[in-house]
Amino acid sequence: MRGPMLMSKLRKRWVLLRNPQADIRFTEPVYLGPRFSLHMPDGGTFVAGPGTEFRRGFRAEIGPEGRVEIGSMCVFTYDVVVQCSTEIVIGDHVMFGQATLIVDGNHRFRDLDTPMLQQGYEFRPLRIADHATVTTKCTIIADLGERCFIGANAVVSRPIPPFCVAAGAPAEVIEYFGPPGGEPSPTGQPRPATA
Repeated sequence: MRGPMLMSKLRKRWVLLRNPQADIRFTEPVYLGPRFSLHMPDGGTFVAGPGTEFRRGFRAEIGPEGRVEIGSMCVFTYDVVVQCSTEIVIGDHVMFGQATLIVDGNHRFRDLDTPMLQQGYEFRPLRIADHATVTTKCTIIADLGERCFIGANAVVSRPIPPFCVAAGAPAEVIEYFGPPGGEPSPTGQPRPATA
């Protein structure tokens, strides 16, 4: 175990050296696996909480005004990619499966007189609540509620309420497993609390 931890420490030093203009903070212990990569050529902020583990192939691309804040005890399995130009806040004990993409923006494409790559982007900050689980090959472009569970290959383009299982492309809520009375409405939003 000493070998992987030593390599993790060396990766942290390399990441800091490669991005001197960025605000990068690791609240130890944080493990960086092979091919961990931060692309922050113009600044930005990346904060990882204690006990977080980045396995093989993690990459984050963060713009100059972007901020990625990750809570404690999170796990990013193989080849997870994060792209951020505004803000992505991830709570505690969140798990991401292999080949997942987390992004706070979409390409604009509706202007018929302009090539898609010249139309810019639409951004919105993302919040991923505590204990959310995102399984393999998902795309996350909307908020995730507490303890929600996202099925493999899902595309989350609308917020998913707490304690819900969601699957599909676009992802739809297929089950609620939380406390009685907290079931989402047919629109997928949590019902207001009753007195």
